[in-house]
Amino acid sequence: MSNGVIAILAIVSAVIWIAVSREAIKPTKEINWRKMITLLSAGSLSAFVMTISLFQSLSF
Repeated sequence: MSNGVIAILAIVSAVIWIAVSREAIKPTKEINWRKMITLLSAGSLSAFVMTISLFQSLSF
């Protein structure tokens, strides 16, 4: 992946994780669990993609 795509993915990932943290600090009764699970899944997937990209760019 190009550096531009990785940079955009990193920004999107940071926004997703900020949204997760804002949802997580709500009282338990007010948490929208469908939103929370969707955000957690998207954040985990983006982190996984960035990790794979990082390992592919390393030269051994």
